[in-house]
Amino acid sequence: MTKSWLSPLAVVLCASTLAAAPDREITVPAGTALRVRLDTSVASDFSRSEDPVRARLVDPLVIDGRAVVPAGSVVNGSVTQAKPSGKVKGRARLGMRFDSLIAGGERYRIQTRPWTRLARATKKKDAATIAVPAAGGAIIGGIPGGKKGAAIGATAGGGAGTAAVISTPGSEVRVGRGAVLLVRLSRPLTIRVR
Repeated sequence: MTKSWLSPLAVVLCASTLAAAPDREITVPAGTALRVRLDTSVASDFSRSEDPVRARLVDPLVIDGRAVVPAGSVVNGSVTQAKPSGKVKGRARLGMRFDSLIAGGERYRIQTRPWTRLARATKKKDAATIAVPAAGGAIIGGIPGGKKGAAIGATAGGGAGTAAVISTPGSEVRVGRGAVLLVRLSRPLTIRVR
């Protein structure tokens, strides 16, 4: 009779000990790379500083062979800079950083290094936009007017090409929904795990 009540008591004591097991803290070091997939589209020409950015971890965050944060965990941040392209000077620039991570139902404050991109330069394209009409003007002007006509034609063609360059903005930086970015933690992150 004594044995019949001891077994259930042992199970209850073991279960309560497991349920009361304290959470362990694991520190993710600064410099750890996080691959994130954007849920939000951002661009230098339509985003503004402080616009929210949402992403999800592509891969689990693994420390000492143990996944401490699962893939798909939400990472939130904001646009830090969004400068559209200028018409003559100024390349477009886009920047963002992430400041929170949601894992296991808990929100953790994180800090990542800024992610920034600068639009490609358009100097070669601009030079061609000016040179081609100038050459065409020189050829057309040179037929009836010789050297003087060629000079006038080149000036007129070059002026038209310059006007086209001045009135056309350069390239923008656009990062669409679903794009995968690599960001790095700029300070350690402590996660509670069971």
